[in-house]
Amino acid sequence: MANEDKKDFNAMLADSKDMSKFQTITDEKSIEKYGGDRMYFAPPMDYDRVMRLVPYGKLLTVGAIRDYFADINGADFTEPITAGIFVSIVAWASYQRKEDKTPYWRTLKANGELNAKYPGGVEVQKEMLEKEGHIIIQKGRKNIKYYVKDYESDLFSL
Repeated sequence: MANEDKKDFNAMLADSKDMSKFQTITDEKSIEKYGGDRMYFAPPMDYDRVMRLVPYGKLLTVGAIRDYFADINGADFTEPITAGIFVSIVAWASYQRKEDKTPYWRTLKANGELNAKYPGGVEVQKEMLEKEGHIIIQKGRKNIKYYVKDYESDLFSL
């Protein structure tokens, strides 16, 4: 996101964007990819509520959150683009608050990857996760990415 210092992420978090809602998709490739045509959109605050559940030392992935929302709402899948945006909004909203923080650093991208779009980028997320006992590994030579080693063993179950 650009110009983070000029945005009120807590206002964005509170804006439901007329969600939750469902949409029926018709694109055959998407239906095949996601296993159905009933797509769910969760509001930003729902992501915050779920991300707050993750205890010290445990981890969650954006994909697990999406699967959880789809399951509890009777959808085939949760829309992936807004999911990524709303997880970032949760992180920045927490960063902007003096108290009542959401432990956003415990929410990872697919395959245990750290999220460069969080406040302070992967460096801060790496530091926070290491404080909780996780080992961070680097992969790649040119397009370097960071991952939590053996993240699956520390996943929090929703």
